[in-house]
Amino acid sequence: MSERDYAPLSIACVRGLCDKIYDKRKFAGVEIEKMVKDFSDANNTSQIKRLIRVLGQDLMSSTNPNVKNGALMGLSSVAVGLGKGCVDYLPELTHPIVACFSESESRVRYQAAEALFNVLKIARGAALPQFPIVFDALARLAADPEPQVKQGAELLDRLVKDIVTESSSFDLAAFVPMLRERIYTRNAFGRQFIVSWVSVLDAVPDIDLIVHLPELLDGLFKMLDDANSEIRRMCDVQLSEFLRSIKKDPSRVDFQAMINILITHAQSQEELLQLTAITWIKEFVELAGGDMLPYASGVLAAVLPCLAYSDEPRKSIRETAATVNFQLTKLVGSEGADVGAGGGEGGECGGGGQLQLAGVVGVVTQMLHHSSVHTKVAALDWMLHLYNKLPTQMLEETNVVFMSVVSSLTDAADDVVRRALAVLAEICSCPGDLESSPYYYKFLQALLRLLAADDNLLEDRGAFIIRQLCVLLNAEDIYRALSRCLLQEKNLRFVATMVDVLNTILLTAAELYDLRLQLRKFDKPATHSLFEGLYACWCHSPVSLLALCLLTHNYAHCNTLISTFGDLEITVDFLTEVDKLVQLIESPIFAYLRLELLEEGGVSLRGALYGLLMLLPQTDAFHALRTRLHCAPHPHPHATPGRAKQTREAPVLDFEKLLAEFERVQAEHRRYRAIDRARPPTHA
Repeated sequence: MSERDYAPLSIACVRGLCDKIYDKRKFAGVEIEKMVKDFSDANNTSQIKRLIRVLGQDLMSSTNPNVKNGALMGLSSVAVGLGKGCVDYLPELTHPIVACFSESESRVRYQAAEALFNVLKIARGAALPQFPIVFDALARLAADPEPQVKQGAELLDRLVKDIVTESSSFDLAAFVPMLRERIYTRNAFGRQFIVSWVSVLDAVPDIDLIVHLPELLDGLFKMLDDANSEIRRMCDVQLSEFLRSIKKDPSRVDFQAMINILITHAQSQEELLQLTAITWIKEFVELAGGDMLPYASGVLAAVLPCLAYSDEPRKSIRETAATVNFQLTKLVGSEGADVGAGGGEGGECGGGGQLQLAGVVGVVTQMLHHSSVHTKVAALDWMLHLYNKLPTQMLEETNVVFMSVVSSLTDAADDVVRRALAVLAEICSCPGDLESSPYYYKFLQALLRLLAADDNLLEDRGAFIIRQLCVLLNAEDIYRALSRCLLQEKNLRFVATMVDVLNTILLTAAELYDLRLQLRKFDKPATHSLFEGLYACWCHSPVSLLALCLLTHNYAHCNTLISTFGDLEITVDFLTEVDKLVQLIESPIFAYLRLELLEEGGVSLRGALYGLLMLLPQTDAFHALRTRLHCAPHPHPHATPGRAKQTREAPVLDFEKLLAEFERVQAEHRRYRAIDRARPPTHA
């Protein structure tokens, strides 16, 4: 190249400036300083601009690191030569220097840090208009992998902080977005850099960083789960400072702008992060009160799972979460609490202080699928609380709640099942009587589907569920309704099994004592109606039907039924049920029946029991029943029926019609079994 290509620099100066040896570069830099001073003294701005352009554009365009280092040395020398006059050329000086922070060669990045330090040291506060690009460069340098570059960046960073904190014209509002943009870096040094800036600014009395905290809070919380203990410590200290400031003067705090950030981090699995977030939420709910109601769904989504913690390290989290849950419960139950229909998970709000019921219901419904018993119990308690405090509004949410609560009946924990049944009873009872409730039969049908789909559930929990229902709701109504539902069921095998379960509960459970007594008396039209309803369903299980007729003293019909049993398919299951019935007859529950063998009118009963005996193989049950019958005196051949027999055997029902129904149902079972056998086997 010709000499004029670098004018006003000579070729020799350029060569020295771009030499590998530092002393030669330094010598060329001194030459440039003198040149710039001369230009400045002569007010020759065009030559100064030309010189900066040669250094910042022409030489910087080279791919050679030595040339770039020379250009950086030259720009630094220009600033030194200009002194305070460099303020007029700051953009031209800083932009090419900052561009070098992205160079792959670490020597170039280090020289750029040194050059920018020299420029800013001279310009001081006048360099604030260049602050955005300078800060961006500092953030990148803080994460630089080269130790020497990082050291240079630290010196530069301290200088810039001094310039900012001593300035009265620093634009904090413009700076916060820059902090927010860089606060999500994953680099440890980058994170330390950001937290240090937040700490420095927060320590300046004239700077109110709390106003801008919503923009920074998320990034600060993300750093709490950093692997680097020093970063966690720095963040924890700074967040504690912010929380102290919030509690000291809540009036200047935008709680609504930050609560969703806290909700998100309160769901973290990292202990410090989660505890800090939930502690902040506790303070927010306490300080802001009803203003937090629009965010109740999000808060519950965060705190309810924490109730599951049982280990000692997370005890503080569990206890803080329980406090928040209690605080929210009080807010929802307080007078004047406004309720809105909208609002999804996370707590979007439709108005200040308005509870978004749909959002809350959505979250507590979701929590029913949690693995923790404590969390599920708390969710169900919330549902009961809402139905208690907001019964009218909750009617609109029942569709959302309903199936999830029904599914909770499969839970292994008794507490969960009991509370789920309590919620379902509340749903079915609100408003009016059971029969008018749109959910009553829907619930029972859903329950039957659950039991039909899971044999283990039916065996292990079915009886418990039915018994609890009979406590919460009217036992007679439950039995009537279940019978009607089962008559619509297509799976006849399940119907028969379910009838056996219901029959066993009816005959043995303490909760059904009053219903048993009502059926035993068999003296009212309502009882006859109940018997007919049960009979239609009990037809699916011959032995259960026989037990029902024994319970109601319809012994003559028992004999008629038994006479048809010879046409049935006598399976092992059938014989097992007969065996169970004999054991029941021998139990205290049927003591009254055994005593009736002593009555003169016990002929029909004796015939029914002998019929049972003839059905049994010679098992223990066979010998027990035979012994029992032998203990009873034979009726006198000329005896007339006693009073009990006359009332109990009175033809108040059309037993021929009932028997025809039994035979029809059993014929259906034969067809069902034949079709079932014809199906090809399924393979897992």
